[in-house]
Amino acid sequence: MRQRIEDYGIVGDLRTVALVGRDGSVEWLCLPDIDDPACFAALLGDERHGFWRIAPAQGGPCTRRRYRGETLVLESEWDTPEGHVRIIDLMPPRGRTPDLVRIVEGVSGRVAMRSEMVPRFDYGHVRPWLTDRGDTLLGSHLHGTVGAVAGPDALSLSTPVPQEVSVEDGAVHSRFEVSAGDRVAFVLTHHRSHEPEPEPVDPERALAATVDHWEDWVGRTRYRGEWPDAVRRSLVTLKSLTYAPTGGIAAAATTSLPETIGGVRNWDYRYCWLRDASFTLLALLGTGHTDEAKAWREWLLRAVAGDPTQLRIMYGLDGRRRLPESTLDWLPGYEGSAPVRIGNGAASQLQLDVWGETLVALHLARSDELAEDVDTWNLQKSLLDFLEGHWDDDDNGLWEVRGPRRPFVHSRVMAWAGVSAMVRGVERFGLDGPVDRWRALRDEIRTDVLTRGYDAERNTFTQFYGSEGLDASLLLLPRVGFLPWDDHRVVGTVDAVQRELSHDGLLLRYHTHADDRVDGLPGDEGTFLVCSFWLVDALHGIGRDAEARALFDRLLSLRNDLGLLAEEYDVRTGRQLGNVPQAFSHVGLVNSARILSGIRGPGTDTAGMHEHPGQ
Repeated sequence: MRQRIEDYGIVGDLRTVALVGRDGSVEWLCLPDIDDPACFAALLGDERHGFWRIAPAQGGPCTRRRYRGETLVLESEWDTPEGHVRIIDLMPPRGRTPDLVRIVEGVSGRVAMRSEMVPRFDYGHVRPWLTDRGDTLLGSHLHGTVGAVAGPDALSLSTPVPQEVSVEDGAVHSRFEVSAGDRVAFVLTHHRSHEPEPEPVDPERALAATVDHWEDWVGRTRYRGEWPDAVRRSLVTLKSLTYAPTGGIAAAATTSLPETIGGVRNWDYRYCWLRDASFTLLALLGTGHTDEAKAWREWLLRAVAGDPTQLRIMYGLDGRRRLPESTLDWLPGYEGSAPVRIGNGAASQLQLDVWGETLVALHLARSDELAEDVDTWNLQKSLLDFLEGHWDDDDNGLWEVRGPRRPFVHSRVMAWAGVSAMVRGVERFGLDGPVDRWRALRDEIRTDVLTRGYDAERNTFTQFYGSEGLDASLLLLPRVGFLPWDDHRVVGTVDAVQRELSHDGLLLRYHTHADDRVDGLPGDEGTFLVCSFWLVDALHGIGRDAEARALFDRLLSLRNDLGLLAEEYDVRTGRQLGNVPQAFSHVGLVNSARILSGIRGPGTDTAGMHEHPGQ
């Protein structure tokens, strides 16, 4: 039976992430990087598409699992009639090549174990050629090595226990037993097939180095608020999605996990979205991770450099702009949720809010005194020049609606926020620019939104001009300072969004339109977790703190046993939905915890960019 999305834990090396199920099976791993093709893709199909399971021979899910302290070292334990066994999974900090280390530790009794690896390159499409490479001295033990090669990719699996290569089914099998005190290691290494095969890492040294790495990183966290364990685990999760060479942060580790089981809204999230920039910067700056915030800002600057008319809503982890979308028809999809997609066609959409998000993010980075070069302000002015001429264009909106373009309220408000950030750049930092013209533009946008985006009869802002529908992004209007929290229009909007978009207390993004179709189908989706965190912030902002805390506690309860959140949650089935782990969900958790804890400064408020005009 297919494992639930919340049944997966993760390990990673800051360039890629492996998903490990409760049954000890690695069912998703892209190599060498997170947006490269998967060599284990059973997550989106079945065992024919690649997996690697190590577990007691009797099978079944683990009895319990946890991360070792505040690291990304995963420990899964089985209590069996014969004894107690533990599997330690990790990916050590990347050297020349990526390594996945799995250590089987006997705790008590004597337990029969089984390892079965079925590598399949190119997302389960290509069966590699398997060969026995002989023995290698690794540490103080001889390890037998099996190689797998196809096209540009090569894997080597090293272990001291005998390995049986089955050419017929393209699998590598090992059967062995562990008693109390035994430790049996497996090391899987990837390299390009035209390069010399690297020596596998020493598993015990790799374990020690990985623990030290994460303990050192978490030790730099500065957070003194409530829910510290949840916040630090979310920060570790965000760090795991960081692409170390560039500082980019992937939205999630997976592609095509569905927004509803059996549905067609299955997207590739292994890329960097500009819409996440300011929220992520706030979460990192507000918890002391200035190096990561700086790296993320530098990635942002490189990605958006160039002609502002060519700004994309998302980029590759290395900053590339072309992310062509295609389908993998040989994969049936998670629980039959097809098609499976790689790339993302939404990259070419017009989403005007990203110009505002980028300007706000760069302003916030300047406010927190991250070192910058002289060209940053010139880049901001170039972005604003485009926004000045296009802020009132119809666009696809924050949620990448694949229907017709519309005058989305959130897009207009973020354009306003971007202009406001530029005005503050002049007022606060003495930077150069036509500030009087920018102030007039700021006021023009604000007047337009208040006049055309607000429904006075219902006392709420609407999703787009002329619409009766609502959108959870409306909760962000006071967050960026468009109106104060105690304004009756803000309170009315919070009430309306909570009333009309709530599903058993959690929020949908919006109600899908008849013309908001994917592959000809309107499609359903679960409640969107970051929207519910925004509701936490909004309820706190309008003075309903007890209600905000109750909702936050409920959201914490939706995490899996390892503290991980996907993109969405299905209240009908009690299951997580969408790609996992979702950076936006964890950013929302961190920022909401800081807001509820009464922590001022980065991560809790962007409204200080300007003053509220009394209108």
